[in-house]
Amino acid sequence: MTETMESPRTGSHPTTDGRRPNSTAIIVYLSLGGLSFAVLQSLVAPALSTIGQDLGASTSATSWVLTAYLLSASVLTPILGRLGDMVGKRKVLIVVLSILLVGAVLAALAPNLGTLIVGRALQGAAGAVMPLSIGIVRDELPKEKVSVTIGLLSAIFGIGAGVGIVAAGPIVEHLSWHWLFWLPAVLVVIALLGAIFGMPESPVRKPGRLDMAGTFVLAISLVAILLAISEGETWGWGDGKTIGLLVLGAVALIAFVFVELRVAEPLIDVRLFAVRGVWTAHVVALVFGFAMFGTFVLVPTLLQLPTAVGYGFGKDVTEAGLFLLPTVVMMIVAGPIAGILVRKVGPKPPMLLGGIAIVAAFVIPAISHAAIAEVVVSGVLTGIGIGLALAACSNAIIESVPANQTGEAISANTVVRTIGSSVGTAVIAALITSHSTPQGLPTDDAFTIGFWACTGVAVLAVVGALIAPSMRARRAAAAARGITDLDGVTD
Repeated sequence: MTETMESPRTGSHPTTDGRRPNSTAIIVYLSLGGLSFAVLQSLVAPALSTIGQDLGASTSATSWVLTAYLLSASVLTPILGRLGDMVGKRKVLIVVLSILLVGAVLAALAPNLGTLIVGRALQGAAGAVMPLSIGIVRDELPKEKVSVTIGLLSAIFGIGAGVGIVAAGPIVEHLSWHWLFWLPAVLVVIALLGAIFGMPESPVRKPGRLDMAGTFVLAISLVAILLAISEGETWGWGDGKTIGLLVLGAVALIAFVFVELRVAEPLIDVRLFAVRGVWTAHVVALVFGFAMFGTFVLVPTLLQLPTAVGYGFGKDVTEAGLFLLPTVVMMIVAGPIAGILVRKVGPKPPMLLGGIAIVAAFVIPAISHAAIAEVVVSGVLTGIGIGLALAACSNAIIESVPANQTGEAISANTVVRTIGSSVGTAVIAALITSHSTPQGLPTDDAFTIGFWACTGVAVLAVVGALIAPSMRARRAAAAARGITDLDGVTD
């Protein structure tokens, strides 16, 4: 396969008004864009019942508020990430943030469920914010700032998801569900103005045409798989529709690989998946997607159960959300620390430490979750693990691929993490449902089994991190692949 060579790195380039950009401002704008997308990913979930009641919609119909967002993000992220590599990351970021703003405003004004679902589908397009932002950081910031900044941006996606869970209750209680969209829209406006007036356009490109055949096949695969996962609990995991969609998704995914190996300009260069530094990062991202949303289902549910059952804590939605604050705070701390570690020792150690932390985070409540302190300690370890590992994953990938393939490579990692999140949410929800009393309350066993299930999955992250290449091996491979724009890698 013929590739264009990556453009040499020349430092920051002038903004549209001719001034040199401020790297701190770029980081702030990208952080706000990523935060708004991540908050919107989780902010709606705790308020679904309220939204359904207000709009007169059934529970199954209201669930499409989440499903539409998920499907849109999964399908559009690799497409928009690839377009960023082709035509310019800043240009595509401006388009993506504009779509996100329109989607947020439309959802905030939605008079009915159909309009809200359309707004959520538009918001899902912003899944590409992550790969585009990391690409801009790699292209525009000095080498010595790249790993730390990517650590921060990666952590923000976990932070935003946690903030969404924490903030949903107070927003709905004191304002209304419409403000779940108005408040993130403010962040989007700031990020959009920053992208327009405060960011340069990178010269690093991978010109070509969009792979329409690959796009179509991948869309079929992702929609089929994620729709089956999202609706499996409602339809039944043994239902013909669920099984049929999973089979269709798997077959389409295999077909996608064959298509991408045969086209000159693939949507996603599947050969990158053979690079050890890339596929191990995907494994870790998949596991952490599962673990993160497993936590967001198990912990609030346990905290909100009445004390009368003997194992609940009797907290309301707002109070339960506040118990996730330690998780969010530790993500904020651990993300940049991971970036510093990456610069000094490579991405493998923080990835491994993150995996160990997340295993411990689930072992503790699996053994006992009778005391609130055990839940809090678990949350702290979860935040540390997510902050370290997700930041390390992003850095591991950019140290393994050329600059002109950053968008497609990070897009693939983002989709993998999204699938992990969907699977984690569905599996834990199914476990809770299957271990409930006749009155519909989860049994104590539901949480024990759920925490042990997350522990088992988390072990895979440790295995993936152990298999990942060392810093010396990774950077030697990077130099061999012509990657010279990273700290510690030279011609």
